[in-house]
Amino acid sequence: MHNDNDIPAGGRIEPTAFSDALSERYLAYALSTITSRSLPDVRDGLKPVHRRLLFAMRQLKLAPGQGFKKSARVVGDVMGKFHPHGDAAIYDAMVRLAQGFAMRYCLVEGQGNFGNIDGDNAAAMRYTEARMTEVARLLLDGIDEDAVDFRPTYDGEAEEPVLLPAGIPNLLANGAQGIAVGMATSVPPHNINELADASLHLIKHPNASIDTLLTYVKGPDFPTGGLLIEPVESIKEAYSTGRGGFRVRAKWAVETEKGGAWQIVVTEIPYQVQKSRLIERLAEMLQAKRLPVLADIRDESAEDIRIVLEPKSRRLEAEVVMESLFKLSDLEVRVPLNLNVLDADGRPVVMDLRMALKAWLGHRCVVLRRRSKYRLARIKVRLEVLEGYLIVFLNIDEVIAIIREADHPRDELMTRFGLTENQANAVLDMRLRSLRRLEEMALRHERDKLVAEQDDLNSLLLDEANQWLIISNQIKEMKNVFTKVDERRTEVSEAPSINFDPNEILVEREPITVICSANGWIRAMRGHQDLASEFKFKEGDSAGHVLHAETTDKILLFADNGRFYTLSGDKLPRGRGFGEPVSLMVDLPSDSSIVKLVRANKGKLLVAASTGHGLVVDMQGALAQTRIGKQVLNLSGTARAVACCVVNGDMVASVGVNRKLIVFKLDEVPEMGRGKGVFLQRFKDGGLADVTVFDKDKGLSWQAGGGRVRTESNVSAWLARRGGSGKPPPNGFPRPAKFT
Repeated sequence: MHNDNDIPAGGRIEPTAFSDALSERYLAYALSTITSRSLPDVRDGLKPVHRRLLFAMRQLKLAPGQGFKKSARVVGDVMGKFHPHGDAAIYDAMVRLAQGFAMRYCLVEGQGNFGNIDGDNAAAMRYTEARMTEVARLLLDGIDEDAVDFRPTYDGEAEEPVLLPAGIPNLLANGAQGIAVGMATSVPPHNINELADASLHLIKHPNASIDTLLTYVKGPDFPTGGLLIEPVESIKEAYSTGRGGFRVRAKWAVETEKGGAWQIVVTEIPYQVQKSRLIERLAEMLQAKRLPVLADIRDESAEDIRIVLEPKSRRLEAEVVMESLFKLSDLEVRVPLNLNVLDADGRPVVMDLRMALKAWLGHRCVVLRRRSKYRLARIKVRLEVLEGYLIVFLNIDEVIAIIREADHPRDELMTRFGLTENQANAVLDMRLRSLRRLEEMALRHERDKLVAEQDDLNSLLLDEANQWLIISNQIKEMKNVFTKVDERRTEVSEAPSINFDPNEILVEREPITVICSANGWIRAMRGHQDLASEFKFKEGDSAGHVLHAETTDKILLFADNGRFYTLSGDKLPRGRGFGEPVSLMVDLPSDSSIVKLVRANKGKLLVAASTGHGLVVDMQGALAQTRIGKQVLNLSGTARAVACCVVNGDMVASVGVNRKLIVFKLDEVPEMGRGKGVFLQRFKDGGLADVTVFDKDKGLSWQAGGGRVRTESNVSAWLARRGGSGKPPPNGFPRPAKFT
């Protein structure tokens, strides 16, 4: 409890729940952060600190053609008059407005060290100088003509603009980044000529689609250049919803040297990537041996960016080297788009491209009307004075007499000639030399000119079509300022489709013969040996699988558990020994045996289980990225995978342990990524022994005794639909039943 003595003078204490007080104050803080600090206004694209900086520089007469002033002077004025925050935050905001690698169109022209793309900080504000650029002048143009509202500053001693007239679409031209409470904004910069063309089209066709606007706005245009490789559909989606992102890559070229050597030179890096940090990160990965494609990295940059990348081997392709670096480093980044801005009512809204452009155009229309009304008011005052002057010239002698003799000449003039107070004061302030005849003619000419301008402005305020015509002309004039000097910096292109493994592209391509024993011991011999040769195996072991391959190949191992395992040709043990167990290279269970070894290519395989089920699988889809392999053929109960063959023909032959043979079309077997498959052949007893795929025109072949090959050209006797039980095979078919 409290007593009355605790109550402050003029107030009272009210008990409030702590949670209510906390939430009320946090909400006030959140709203302040959103509306007064972090989110830009869609109309001028500026946050309060940037707006105050430009307004303070204008008051200091730091126009583009004027001299520079110390940055500390600008920061001091902003902090003392408009922005009650720390000087470091204000100076950081000012520095960014002057950085050509951060701003597409700089609003501040700096003199001195304002930082660089390496990420080095700017010099202290007492050392640097600044003034406004021509772009900033366009943003402020008309601010003295009642173009925008003003509000009291934080201390009430002066006024500051609520927003700027914004003669350019600054939000999209320069972009914006900010993090508020519970929301953020991220708008990449764009090309002002493209924005101008889109705006002109939008004036003529207010309901233009995003598709149409994107014929003008190709995408972001970053000050650091680079390559925009985002797909067209993704760009459209981002601009249609106001949310998305854009993939941006470094720009590079190949420089050839004597003797066939070559190197890659990066000349442009993605937006907001610090060059020194990028090179440092690449060097760290190079030392950690995570960049097998590179031998060295050098930074030879001066004013322009020049990062030299030396490949590990001249046999590599430059595109492959860069693709690996794009995946592993910030040579490719994703720049987000989140068009979350404050609308004309000060509310945060996520806008699409059309809404953002229309908001700026609507603001320009309001500015035009306000400037026109301001000019009308000035014309009215001037015409009033001119009318008074002309009355004086008609009665010059009498006016001079009144001025010389009357005790209160102003009142006498007002009474005698019906002048207003403003007119009488203007007459009394007139200089004697203005009483010439020539001056009278000039006054009449000025009056007629002002009357004509007044009529034009009055008709303009009543004619919306004429207002948009003038705005269009203003946009065209603005565009003319940039057309010759503002070419697009970020190229729009498509990313090349290159599939590769960075760890394999350095492997020397050599022919090998892969030999795997019945017990799973595997080795590779140099060159392509005769597959019918007698190879040596460990005692108690025997021949299993032999095939020709190359060191750059992937070898698919199909086991009787229905899994495919992947072996790399260059990783297989070499030499004249017996090799190593496959179980050291992949996680093959001890109770599983190898059904087939096959050299992976772009073909397909037919796999089958002892139950007679089978399916077709794509070799590339069967490649496993880990040691545990990839399950392809699902098995149930005691079923095991028993057969695997390359699909090379249009017919399938299946034979069971019971020596029943069936032939059917390959089209009847579905291609699947994984599954149990379909019945190839049904059995009353036993199970499937083997399958093969052959070309009907060439006939069905199998290995006979003594290394001979038998061929049955007419298979009509065994031809049936998939799933049949089959018939006895031709005479001479092997025992046990096998095709190879």
